Amino acid sequence: MKINQRQLEKAMKKMGMQTETLDAEEVIIKTPEKDIVISNPQVARVSVMGQMTYQITGDAEERSRSGFTEEDVSLVMEKTGADRETAKKALEEEGDIASAILKLKS
Repeated sequence: MKINQRQLEKAMKKMGMQTETLDAEEVIIKTPEKDIVISNPQVARVSVMGQMTYQITGDAEERSRSGFTEEDVSLVMEKTGADRETAKKALEEEGDIASAILKLKS
């Protein structure tokens, strides 16, 4: 069954729903432990009886709050044999991957 876009929009309007596409470059969702960064996002804002809802699709990447990615932590773990928490702590203390690896190897 094929849905007629015009009829769909008319039905949504009748129910009090309005959709708007937003031009966004990046979306960041901040959690207590990490940030979820969505690049190349496609963002739709839907209003239903005054309540706003956002739908986001795109390329997501998780970043720790320290600015290091999970790949950075994994690299330090791989090169030093350290556990995740030790690798994260070394990255935060040293400020870069190479220094963190050197610190944990010494």
